[in-house]
Amino acid sequence: MPEGPLAGPSRAPRRLPLAGHPLLRTQDLDAFREQIARSFCPHRLDLLGPGARLDARQHGAKLGRLALHYIDYGARVRVRAEGIDGFFAVQVPQAGSGVIRCGQREIVMGVRTASIPGPTDDVDMVLDGGTPQLVVRIDREAVESRLHQLLGRPPRGVLRFDLGMDLTKPEARAWLAQLRWACAVLDRDPAPSPLVTEHLEQSLITGLLLGHRSNFSAALHADQAASMSKTVRRAVDIIEGHAAEPLTVEDLAEAVGVGVRALQGGFRRHLDTTPMAYLREVRLAKVHEELRAADPNAVTTVTEVASRWGFWHPGRFAAAYRQRYGETPSATLQR
Repeated sequence: MPEGPLAGPSRAPRRLPLAGHPLLRTQDLDAFREQIARSFCPHRLDLLGPGARLDARQHGAKLGRLALHYIDYGARVRVRAEGIDGFFAVQVPQAGSGVIRCGQREIVMGVRTASIPGPTDDVDMVLDGGTPQLVVRIDREAVESRLHQLLGRPPRGVLRFDLGMDLTKPEARAWLAQLRWACAVLDRDPAPSPLVTEHLEQSLITGLLLGHRSNFSAALHADQAASMSKTVRRAVDIIEGHAAEPLTVEDLAEAVGVGVRALQGGFRRHLDTTPMAYLREVRLAKVHEELRAADPNAVTTVTEVASRWGFWHPGRFAAAYRQRYGETPSATLQR
């Protein structure tokens, strides 16, 4: 097998990644497209070049809220998907090359450059023959939850990674080492313990957030001297623990023992926001979690969930939700 980011020098054929977790080996284009759609999302798959024939395989295994896949089309292909939904996909070529476009962004992929299309991205990708990839599918909610923990506040805006990951950089190489470890664990034990699963999941998500550039990188790497004061932290804990209750800035100031102006100044200084704006972000996150978890065939309504978390003006709520998550609340409920 040609060498790639997960393959070191060898004198004999290497065992393919996740070989103990085969999902499909086929020359049937429709069968493979349907299989990949089940693992990721609906898409269009076309063979390129005269006389091209598919010789495809997929290995895959879940690891908590992420999944590892080895995908090889065995031919030059074009893959197109509109608005990939609900996950990030880190695509690490093991050999060969390709081009991926997401809107106005475009990169050339290869053994030194991985790609990370994200939720809501339209993807148009051409892979040359002989370009197997290791793909890490990570639930959007898991990444955003970890980002929230690392920031100490709900993230404002939609998380977007740079499309290209330079695999020669130390941070990326460290992340690839974590990925090798996860693959090795799954090859040894198809069902690792919950403790091991949680550790591997969090290592990969945290490593990606800290090691690859995104629109939150500056905040994640800010000087620790800018961390929250005890007073602001207490107010944050109250907001996050009582977000469904009617809270005012006066209530919060009284609960933490400072004046309203001092509390507002602390939030601006440490979190670059106000107490009420922070409360709104927490409430939006709670509505998002409930809508994602709800059964779209049940009687749950967007209005019911929104009002439970203190949103009484449907128009303003819908606008704030769309700005935060890039889709309408009803679209989240129907997924």
